[in-house]
Amino acid sequence: MNNNRKIILTLLTCMLFTLCYGKRYDICVYGGTSSGVMAAYTANKSGKKAILIEPSRRIGGLSAGGLGLTDVGDPRIMVGYAHDFYKRIGAYYGEKGLKFKFEPKAALSVFQQYIEEARIDVRYNTRLTKVDKEGTKIIRLHLENTKTHQRFVVKAKEFIDCSYEGDLMAMAGVGYAIGREPNSQYGETWNGVQMLWGHQFPDGIDPYVVPGDSTSGLLWGILPYKMGKKGEGDRTIQAYNYRITLTDDPANKIEITRPDNYDPKRYELLVRLIEKQHCTDLNQIFIWSLLPNHKTDVNNRGGFSTDMIGCNWSYPEAGYAERDSIAKAHTDYTKGLLYFVGHDERMPKVLRESMLRWGYPKDEYVDNDHFTPALYIRESRRMLGEYVMTQANCENHAKVSDPIGWAAYTMDSHNCGRYVVNGMVKNEGNVEIPLHAPYQISYRSITPKRNECGNLLVPVCLSASHIAYGSIRMEPVFMVLGQAAALAAVQCINSHGIDVQKVHASKIYDNIMRLTE
Repeated sequence: MNNNRKIILTLLTCMLFTLCYGKRYDICVYGGTSSGVMAAYTANKSGKKAILIEPSRRIGGLSAGGLGLTDVGDPRIMVGYAHDFYKRIGAYYGEKGLKFKFEPKAALSVFQQYIEEARIDVRYNTRLTKVDKEGTKIIRLHLENTKTHQRFVVKAKEFIDCSYEGDLMAMAGVGYAIGREPNSQYGETWNGVQMLWGHQFPDGIDPYVVPGDSTSGLLWGILPYKMGKKGEGDRTIQAYNYRITLTDDPANKIEITRPDNYDPKRYELLVRLIEKQHCTDLNQIFIWSLLPNHKTDVNNRGGFSTDMIGCNWSYPEAGYAERDSIAKAHTDYTKGLLYFVGHDERMPKVLRESMLRWGYPKDEYVDNDHFTPALYIRESRRMLGEYVMTQANCENHAKVSDPIGWAAYTMDSHNCGRYVVNGMVKNEGNVEIPLHAPYQISYRSITPKRNECGNLLVPVCLSASHIAYGSIRMEPVFMVLGQAAALAAVQCINSHGIDVQKVHASKIYDNIMRLTE
């Protein structure tokens, strides 16, 4: 009996030690995005013990959450494990080479392959509550399971923040920016307030509940503020949405029904827009991209669509409960929009009939009522690191000395606000400026400033201006940067704990390129 008591006491002591002082790892990756999976995979394949912490119940981020039409820019930037990922997607469909159009479940399957192959310790439904530091080094993370509310601690030598929000970075005391810099700050031309032609309302659409009567109030979705001046900075961020997976396969389709909190008044602007533009095709109000097996990746298009413009400004620094509320509002809005187009009598009959062909797929997102759980966080916090990527980098006017990867996509920002301008409805913030060639990303843009943190890397909320981030923020690039961050962390460990700012970036780039066939 005494021996049994000793065994029980020993076990309880070990459990208490683990909860209070943490399980030890070489590398802790926070955020199971595409970047996070690649970071953890790289760490384990490099002989280090990594843990991957994901606040939701699903890994893969947007790549497994509806963004099946990959924004590439130039396929030559696909290096390292990003190249391998899109090659495995091709193999999933029995094809050779890289494949950039895929179903969410295909991406999830490939990400799970990486988890299983590298035997990565993944903690789902787990989010950060506190960061402990000694000097400029993170010592441990305090975490909470969102389902069981169990709290525990993780200790590691190196940390990588692969979240879309940058929560680990912020809690570690690393400086960051939110919103748009004025053009004057970095000598840019496409930052700050921009009212351009893309995804815009045509002239003449009245903003008031009773047309012509400003006392009747603004229609839903129009902000009661004055739009800023061109090129001015502010704290607004580009709109979020869901990349919607639908199907027209009758055997796999679930009807789009009236959702929670449905309010047809939210879509009055769409009615006025359609009347003005004489819309007869769903592709005039959505980017309706087709994926394999009769599925879609539906994205925002035009003046009024899936982007919930101006409803996400508080998201980057919001608490978890407020973020959940913002995400739920986006879900209600999006499901309501689909239902409205298919059922409201003010919609042209041809649009209603087209919409009713589609429904939610039975074989996707089975644990979330078949609707994507991944809100498209296009932009949140952006680190103010050792080097800030800017428009000059995107246009190859400024070169970096420490490249770890490439980007190639358009300098892209979705709209940030919707206002009354000269008595009409206008969107503001959309920018789409093509680039002439790929450009290199600096290793220093994923490292904090030396005096802030020496064992943290930030490959997703990296150091970039608003407009440069709009080009960099593509899933293939995040995969490459996640791999680069892990290789840097490995180098730090192998060099007896040197700070991340002292890593040899050339070794990282060479290692990534060797993995590219």
